[in-house]
Amino acid sequence: MSRRYSGGAMKTNGSPLPGPRKRLGQNFLHDPAVIEQIIDLFGPKRGDRVVEIGPGRGALTGRLLDRLGSLDVIELDRDLVPHLKEVFTDRGRLTVHEADVLSFNISKLATNKPLRVIGNVPYNISTPLLFHLFASAGTISDMCLMLQKEVVDRMVAEPGSKSYGRLSVMVGWYCKASRGFNVRPGAFSPPPKVDSSIVLLQPHSKPPAAVEDLSFFTEVVRSAFSQRRKTLRNALKQLVSESAFEEASVDPGLRAEAISINEFARLSNAAWKARE
Repeated sequence: MSRRYSGGAMKTNGSPLPGPRKRLGQNFLHDPAVIEQIIDLFGPKRGDRVVEIGPGRGALTGRLLDRLGSLDVIELDRDLVPHLKEVFTDRGRLTVHEADVLSFNISKLATNKPLRVIGNVPYNISTPLLFHLFASAGTISDMCLMLQKEVVDRMVAEPGSKSYGRLSVMVGWYCKASRGFNVRPGAFSPPPKVDSSIVLLQPHSKPPAAVEDLSFFTEVVRSAFSQRRKTLRNALKQLVSESAFEEASVDPGLRAEAISINEFARLSNAAWKARE
């Protein structure tokens, strides 16, 4: 018989659970107040198709099942998979996918409605995971993710701010991003060395700026921010001509942090057309 689980470190048979694995970037959430705050912010309800990434010991899993009745989770740690299957058997229908989320095709879970994604993400895979999820954005309605605060600062930053960079532009092109709330290290075991933040992401039904070629747009943005001290003219001299700057109405004497998503789109489109 299983028992209700609130983030402790014991299996149902009384034996200890495996400790956090440093190589997997595991920091297990255990603060009940933070758990409830996340669940309330996410607002899961019966009928939602929800996928939890990295459930760990199940701090969010049980509360999600209570509200949803059924849930899919993706967990890489094979030592935690049996625990998840055992401890939540009387809380609802839990489907555990033992897999690396970075190679898992999350779109296949969107059978009859868009997915809602939630997770306490290992900080060492934050950026690769975001872009992996963006590749499936057409099958996702919204995401609620726990990430390193510094990463969320960059995700929600506006042009002209210190935190504005490549991630700000690319996240903004794919999604509407907003900060939920910050979380102190003490809410986790072991405590991370940095603060965390909840970020809410809602994929755009239509991108805020049309681009002729997404790969080229991505390369222009990456190159522009790879040498932040340089002007756009110098940082993009291998990709964008003076005539393209003129056609896009973008000042080549500016630095990347001053350029909006729409301006990057115009610039990459003008440069792409010049190549044809």
